[in-house]
Amino acid sequence: MSDTLRDQLLGLGFKSAPQPERKPEARRDGRGGPRPGGKPAGKPGSGRSEQRPSQGRQGQGQAQPTGGNRRGQAPRKPRSSEEMDLAKAYAIRAQREKEERLQAERAKQEEARLRREAKAKLDELLKDKALNDDAAEIARHFPYGGKIKRIYVTAEQLKALNAGELGVVQQGGRYVLVSAQVLAEAEAIFAPAIALKVDPDAPAADDPYADPRYQVPDDLVW
Repeated sequence: MSDTLRDQLLGLGFKSAPQPERKPEARRDGRGGPRPGGKPAGKPGSGRSEQRPSQGRQGQGQAQPTGGNRRGQAPRKPRSSEEMDLAKAYAIRAQREKEERLQAERAKQEEARLRREAKAKLDELLKDKALNDDAAEIARHFPYGGKIKRIYVTAEQLKALNAGELGVVQQGGRYVLVSAQVLAEAEAIFAPAIALKVDPDAPAADDPYADPRYQVPDDLVW
């Protein structure tokens, strides 16, 4: 449009078209801030300057404070020296109890092994050494293992047994009558297997079952 025509239109009362407001161009980093040297964007008349995006992101890469979490839970209190000493004492006691259990288990296993070996030696010793008589009719009672046991002997064997010349050894659930010499060897190998060993010098009252008059009848149930 030429200046003449423009002047004519203005003279007739037409107003010139308003110029569009120039907006600040967006920064290349996507933050939407004004270009360097430009005016900060904001509403006219607000009186408040626009907050720079860099300030809103300040501290984003910094480490979070320790001792708490992001849900607002209270930070864990540090353990006191008393609590640490108590925990250490518990740990020491638990370790000691564990070692004691292991030691007791090893001792138990060792004892079982020695018993097996002793019983094997005892079985080897008693081979062909038993003096039990199938025709014996006299029951000789004796205490063993907290109970009253018995073995059948002849009259001659009863006298020898009460005089300490014979003895009784427990072997595999049965009672074996042996000589005093074999009894001594058996006692050296495995003493718990000695069921009856009479001391001839001991008073008769110490063994009330030695006298045939006090023998318990076979048909008595007790």
